[in-house]
This record gives sequence, structure tokens and C-alpha cells, in this order.
Amino acid sequence: MTGAPAVGVPHRHRHAARLPLARQRQAYRLTLLLTDALALAAAFGAAFALRFRADLPFFQAEIAGNVPFYARLVLLLIPLWLAVFRLVGLYNHHNLLGGTREYSQLFHGVSTGMLMVVLLTFLEPTFIIARGWLLSAWVLAFLFIALARFALRRVVYHLRTRGYFVTAAVVVGTNPEAVALAEQLATWRTSGLDVKGCVATNIEAERDPAPDIATLGAIADLERLVTRLGIEEVVVATSAVSRQELVDLFRLFAADRRVQLRLSSGLFEVMTTGLEIKELAYVPLINVRPVRLSGIDTALKALLDYGVALAVLVLLWPLLVVVALAVRLDTPGPVIHRRRVLGLGGTEFDALKFRTMCVHGDQILARRPELMRQLAQRGKLTRDPRVTRVGRLLRRTSLDELPQVLNVLAGQMSIVGPRMITADEHHRYGQWDLNLLTVKPGLTGLWQVSGRSDVSYEERVQLDMNYIRNWTIWLDLYILMKTVPAVLKGRGAY
Repeated sequence: MTGAPAVGVPHRHRHAARLPLARQRQAYRLTLLLTDALALAAAFGAAFALRFRADLPFFQAEIAGNVPFYARLVLLLIPLWLAVFRLVGLYNHHNLLGGTREYSQLFHGVSTGMLMVVLLTFLEPTFIIARGWLLSAWVLAFLFIALARFALRRVVYHLRTRGYFVTAAVVVGTNPEAVALAEQLATWRTSGLDVKGCVATNIEAERDPAPDIATLGAIADLERLVTRLGIEEVVVATSAVSRQELVDLFRLFAADRRVQLRLSSGLFEVMTTGLEIKELAYVPLINVRPVRLSGIDTALKALLDYGVALAVLVLLWPLLVVVALAVRLDTPGPVIHRRRVLGLGGTEFDALKFRTMCVHGDQILARRPELMRQLAQRGKLTRDPRVTRVGRLLRRTSLDELPQVLNVLAGQMSIVGPRMITADEHHRYGQWDLNLLTVKPGLTGLWQVSGRSDVSYEERVQLDMNYIRNWTIWLDLYILMKTVPAVLKGRGAY
């Protein structure tokens, strides 16, 4: 996590919030209640218009909507559905502002409310409701409320950068995993945690803490620190605590409703894939996912990959033809260079590029031992004598990588991802090699928009790990927007 502020003094919380956190949460719950009610009213109204006013061919046109009846029904259903939402936990702050759990609970709540209406029509035969209205209301209610909550999340995420909706937290441990946890939580601006610092465990007492970490005291002081600093989140780096210390922490906080006790995986600093807890024979076991993305994340990334790749092929195919002719006419050899690299799960594939080097490049480099040493150390040469005249232009503009959209369409690469590596390079990632192959390599990425070859190999590794650990679809879009300016500047393109 290069460039992270010292843990304990995160820059985003310098402005003190004007209201106590409990009042902020109450205000947010009331706002949610109001927006949910308005979204429900809009959904029911839109469903009525679709069913009875839009003249859609799959609805029976001869049935007219009874406006007073449906108006009374909506006035009854809105408070009923809001009560269902509360029962499924949609106003519990532990379920809000993080991950997709809130939306899955919303779907459950909307579906439960709709099933109650359907059940009422069975129990009371005279209570007749158009099935088209019911189906439309179910779909639109989920859509409208989800969009409203999504917009409110963005507002809260912005307010968190100004010190609102922020929970005081402490990390138990001062070892590398604890430091990585503290830095990640303190610098991830939407986490909602104000990491005050770390406490040293008994097994760490003989070791000096890391220089960039604020050590608040020993684990024996934790209960006092929680009270004095108003800590609500205690995050335990499990690799830093003994079994007895973990039991003692459970005794202190497991039954305390004011404090949320969270345990790390024990491998956070070296593992970026997600974890799942599943019970087998009533035994809770942690399952390590073999890939970083799954479910809706995979679908969103695939949509972005195929959409951009197809757009590039459709819009730029004349340029691809021109570049191919230029490569062919410049020097003898094939137009496309195939580089054997590692993909998802370590599967090898040929990454396609326009050829930018002479076919006898190895012979040229053999006569320059100093360049061979530089290539072995950095993986790149600032002035590479093997590069052709057209190749220099292609590298400076990154046009040589355009054929990789075919790798994207083949499912071997992503538009955005970590830098591709060969099998020989894999060992250079050290403890991070477990993570690099949990996502597809990208045509562009953080390395591409951060200086390319001007970035050291160690910094490149950190950028790749930052991307994998912090992936969101918004990060992909951000990198895409920065790619074009980075290519035009040509910084680090050799």
C-alpha cells in the first residue's frame, strides 16, 4: 500500500462531525424510510400506468383500472411493505452501506410483500387485483428502491470523506497482516471506519511495532481504549493473537451489542481472493475462493470487457488494417507476435500483439551484454535496439496491443486488469504470486496509467495487488478514463 498515510491519523477524518454518530444513523434511517415510501408510491403508480394506460399487447385491453380501489390499496400496501422491510433488516445499520447484501435483502423484502398480496387474493376471493399490475409492481418496486438506495449510498460515501457516518475502529495486532489490514481500512475512503490505531498482543510484546503504525497500547488495555475512544469495531488480525487471547476477546466483546468483533482470515497480507463461510455437519468452515471475482462482479466485468472489445473492433478495424500493412512493409517477419503468458488460474495462452521487433532481435541483443543485464533486472529496455521504426511508434501509442481485444473476446484477458506476465516472471511476485492469477490480465490497468515502464518492478507488483484487492466496476471505469490521456502523453512507453 504505497503512499498510505500513517495509520491512526487518516487525512479524511480531520473534520469533526457536527452530530453524534447515533443521530447521523437515525437521520439516515429516516431518510431511507421516506425514500422507500416515495419509491414504492412511484412504482405502484407506474405499474398502474403500464397495466391500464399503456395499451401493451400482452395485457387484456378490455379491463379498466379502478383508480379509487388501487389508490386505497397503495395506501394500505406502503406501510405494510415498510414494516416487512424493517423485519428483514433493511433499516439495521449493520446491513447498510456495504456490499450487495442490502440489495439481496431488498429483493427478499419486496418479494415477501408481494407474496402477502397474492395470499390475500387467495384468502378473499372478492379481493381481485390484476395480475399484470402485481407483476409490474413487484419488478418496479425493487428497481426504484434499489436505485434510490444506490443514490443515497453515493451521498453517504461522499459525506464519509468529510467525517460523517464514520465508526471508530481499532486493529488487534501489529504484525504485517495487522498493518496491511489497518492501512486498507484507513485508506479505503468508503469503508466508514476511522482506524485509531493498533494494539500489540502478548506474543508481539518483545517486537518493535512497524514505524508507520500508531500503537495505542497492549491488548490488556483494549477494554479501556474501547470505552475512552468510543470504539465500535474491533478488527482482529488472527495471525497476531494466541488462542487464549482470541478466547479472551470473545469473552469481552462477543455479547456486547455496542462493539462489533471481526476476525481476519489470517492471510490478509498475502491473499486477495474472497472467503466464504459454510457449515458442514454444523461446523463453520472457511472456504477460499479460487478466483477474486464471482457472481454479479463477474457479470459486470464481462459486460464491460465484451462491450469495449466489440466497440474497438467495430470502430477501429480500418486502423488495425493500416497498422498491419505498416508492420508487414517495414521489416520482414509476421505481422502478429505471440507472447506466451499466464492467465486466470495459471492457464497459459498466447497474447497477441503487433510485432514491434526485428525477427533476429536475439542476435542483436547477444552483442550487447550490458543491455541483457538491464533487461534481466527491469524486464524492459529504455533504448531497445531490437525495436523497428514502426515498432517505436506503435509502442509509444500503445497501438501494438490492440490485437489483444481478440484475447478479450476469447475470454483469456480483460480490458482492465493486472499486467500480464510470463511463467518465468511469476516467481518475482514473491508472496503475492498466490493472488496474481486469481483475475485475468488486462489490456490496460493501474500500471498502464501510472507511468508504465517508468514504474519499478516492485511498484508494479504493488499496483497489481492494489487493483486485485480493491476491485470494483467503478475502478475499472476510472482506469479506462485515464488510459487515453496516459497513452497520449506516452510516458514510460519504450
